[in-house]
Amino acid sequence: MDSLVLNQLFRQLFRHPACQSIRRSPSSLPRSQTRSFLTRRTPAKRKVQDDGMLWVKRGDITKNIDEEYRTYPTVTAKELRSRRERPRQVKMLTREFIDDSLYNPHYGYFSKHATIFTPGEPFDFNRIDDGPAFHRMVGERYIEFEDRLDEIKPDIARQLWHTPTELFKPYYGETIARYLVSNYKLTLYPYHDLIIYEMGAGNGTMMLNILDFIRDTDYEVYQRTKFKIIEISPALADLQYKNLTDALNSRGHRDRVEIINRSIFDWDTYVHSPCFFLGLEVFDNFGHDTIRYDCQTEMPQQGGVLIDAAGEFHEYYNNQLDPVAARFLRVRQAAARRPFPSPLGPRLLRGLRSTPPFGKAHSLPEYIPTRLMQFFDVLNQYFPAHRLVASDFSSLPDAVPGINAPVVQTRYQRQTVPVTTPFVHQGYFDIFFPTDFNVVEDVYRAVTGKLTQVMSHEDFVDRWAYIEDTETRNGENPFLTWYKNASMLMTV
Repeated sequence: MDSLVLNQLFRQLFRHPACQSIRRSPSSLPRSQTRSFLTRRTPAKRKVQDDGMLWVKRGDITKNIDEEYRTYPTVTAKELRSRRERPRQVKMLTREFIDDSLYNPHYGYFSKHATIFTPGEPFDFNRIDDGPAFHRMVGERYIEFEDRLDEIKPDIARQLWHTPTELFKPYYGETIARYLVSNYKLTLYPYHDLIIYEMGAGNGTMMLNILDFIRDTDYEVYQRTKFKIIEISPALADLQYKNLTDALNSRGHRDRVEIINRSIFDWDTYVHSPCFFLGLEVFDNFGHDTIRYDCQTEMPQQGGVLIDAAGEFHEYYNNQLDPVAARFLRVRQAAARRPFPSPLGPRLLRGLRSTPPFGKAHSLPEYIPTRLMQFFDVLNQYFPAHRLVASDFSSLPDAVPGINAPVVQTRYQRQTVPVTTPFVHQGYFDIFFPTDFNVVEDVYRAVTGKLTQVMSHEDFVDRWAYIEDTETRNGENPFLTWYKNASMLMTV
């Protein structure tokens, strides 16, 4: 990436003030496309402290921050939720930093700076020549969409991303609706209503497409349908309500929809009725913890970040695992039906890896989906009769170093700016993870006791969509091919 662009970007970002210390006692196209990333800086030597904490200091920082580690309070994203400015003089676990960066209602990525691309009129795939022609049309509509936004309010740091719901509307929503109605009528009808919860509903397009389809194809089921959105972002909750009331085809939907502006992790209402729970492209933004291993002892160490008085980030690892990370490692080990990747590598080579001159003292980090496990806890505790329908990326190109590592990037002057660490200026960077569906399926089964099915996004669409609707003139089908790196997880 051009250094001039980077310099301009970071000058822009750091014009925004950080909050005072928190003292307590003692041109980018869709993100699924190829990206380029900067080279990660090599960390300086690790220093072992008496309390079992190990620092990873950046190569250009020589300041000793042991005293700050001892005196700074450990804070959570929930504790920072009411604060309007970014924190300083604190330390946070990795999952808490990610949640604060993405979801803080005052400066979080999804609250202030991000916009979902809406292409306007649905694409008429049957009139498009082929897949490359569709790709060009998406690019053109991206430019037109952002030009219209700039006419109202120019923003050189606007964050813009797309979803399959928007690109393939109404066909993606209709595909999900066919799955829901078929399974509802097979197992729940006529003894129960069709109750649908959707978490992270974006613009509300999926909700409208599902309700339109049910109303137009099975009015008897529609009369028994209730749709509830759980949305953490106040801005998106307002947008969902506006789109619901403004939609020309939404007559009758308003009485069947409830928009609940709260975090799913604050949920405290017991739902005894059978329901379907949609989590479409939301797992990737759940907070993860960083774990690395001592290459000789194979003991895990948990990572976090310290933010000093100047607003600099300092990554650290501690031998003491918090209860959430420790539980995830236990559940994963006990529930695993298949081998899962380890940063220690194959067991036969581990001794060699820790032996000089070939070896290193510690492994690369792995990013474990601790917040996702906590989401499964919420489903198990408050939605015991739920059926989960989830989709997300099963792999991502050009992620930061590590196992199950995220892609971290922002946009500046309509260019994608990738970076090589998740510890970045809060609110301006999208941090999204791949989902290891083998591991996640086993953890979900262990937490909820339910049976599941995993299939590729392509197989799911091929089974439940009318694929003729999205075929181009030469027979190619972008709805099948654009998300080959995505999978679906369903409760059966």
